[in-house]
Amino acid sequence: MFGYDVGISGGVTSMNGFLQKFFPEVYNRKNLGNNAQGNYCKYDNQKLQAFTSSLYISGLLATFVASWTSRRYGRRVTMQIASAAFIIGTTLCAAAQNIVMLILGRVLLGIGVGFANQAVPLFLSEMAPYKLRGALNILFQLAVTIGILAANLVNFGTEKIDPWGWRLALGLAGVPASLLAIGSVLVLDTPNSLIERGHLEEGRRVLEKVRGTKEVDAEYEDMLAASEVAKAVKHPFRNVIQRRNRPQLTIAIVLQIAQQLTGINAIMFYAPVLFQTLGFGSSASLYSAVITGTVNVLSTMVAVAIVDKVGRRKLLLESGVQMLVAMVTISFILGFQLKDTGTLPSASAIVVVIAICVFVSGFAWSWGPLGWLIPSETFPLETRSAGQSITVCTNLLFTFLIAQLFLSMLCSMKFYIFVFFSACIVCMTLFTLFFIPETKNIPIEEMQGLWASHWYWKRFVPNDPVLEQELKMRGSSLERQRDEEMANRGVA
Repeated sequence: MFGYDVGISGGVTSMNGFLQKFFPEVYNRKNLGNNAQGNYCKYDNQKLQAFTSSLYISGLLATFVASWTSRRYGRRVTMQIASAAFIIGTTLCAAAQNIVMLILGRVLLGIGVGFANQAVPLFLSEMAPYKLRGALNILFQLAVTIGILAANLVNFGTEKIDPWGWRLALGLAGVPASLLAIGSVLVLDTPNSLIERGHLEEGRRVLEKVRGTKEVDAEYEDMLAASEVAKAVKHPFRNVIQRRNRPQLTIAIVLQIAQQLTGINAIMFYAPVLFQTLGFGSSASLYSAVITGTVNVLSTMVAVAIVDKVGRRKLLLESGVQMLVAMVTISFILGFQLKDTGTLPSASAIVVVIAICVFVSGFAWSWGPLGWLIPSETFPLETRSAGQSITVCTNLLFTFLIAQLFLSMLCSMKFYIFVFFSACIVCMTLFTLFFIPETKNIPIEEMQGLWASHWYWKRFVPNDPVLEQELKMRGSSLERQRDEEMANRGVA
């Protein structure tokens, strides 16, 4: 649902029927050559960018309400609210008769994004066994990439239905929205959320069901202990900014900022527009977007398979180098070969598409999914909802800025925009090297010892030897118990 709305906007904004109805000045620049500034400025229009970015600014505001509903009423109810907002927003967008109706629909879609991005990562992290937490949580990102690919395919098909193909493209967002509505009715709420809200027996029953065994005493006691700590916290947003929570909060915010400043959403939002800027025809640009969308999905599947084996940190570092090489290649080719008029030579255009695919693949098995996974598994229960809210808020704020500013930046900076993204990739890779520890195979309730032993973060988290030893003993006991349970059930 989220991925579909990310992917659909770029294709729709390149369709002639859509531009004629809502943005005639952009249509004239694109098709009639009324553009004195050349290739890089064809789509520079604040209202057109507002169509894309309005979803993210409303999602940013909605996430604060979603944090409260997630804590007060649970992850399940929060997902139900998200699906309702998506269905109404989709209807308005598909039936839009003027720019106000169109933007209002996107605002409602943004509310759905805010609520869904708040609830779903928490739901996945809390339901998953800790040894599978990384892979299962990345299914969230995999679903986003499948949504983007589906949108790219729909754009490719509906672009030929002139002048109303854009209505069909926007309206088909109702399919995943309806699936979420049905699914959020059928699923159970998480044991952590049920215990946090005082439903202790139901919480244990759900835990036994999702673990497939009644031998869950150790994990259940951990959840009860974490819940007691959480109940003592009356103001989670005030608590999350305290010194002892500095490591989780800083990493969560930096991950979201870095995720956007790689330039990934500039490519995902505006892929067809970007490819047309490079001289591709309308159909060819949509086809190229389908290629990058396919790479995105396949690479995210790689992340699902390896994240709990390789670890979070190694993937972030490897992909930083990979993405940097790809982005520098794009900058070099555009800087030397794409002028204000004309197109890229065919061989160079192919190299740019390949470089974009290399860039997208690196992002898809690292910064894309891990930007959501790491925050969701590091905040303690008492600040988890507030921490997730800040994570989503930061992501949507910088997503909004990229969506609102990219086409204008492309017009004013030309190929130097990709040099800017390259510099950001260098900074985020260095941050990973020095400040992000490995979190794989560490139960959520036992993250405190991780910060106390880190070379930098230990100055913010007091080192408690008794607590650290207790966590180690509890972790070893819990791991042995879980391994025995799995062995008894015949699972390797």
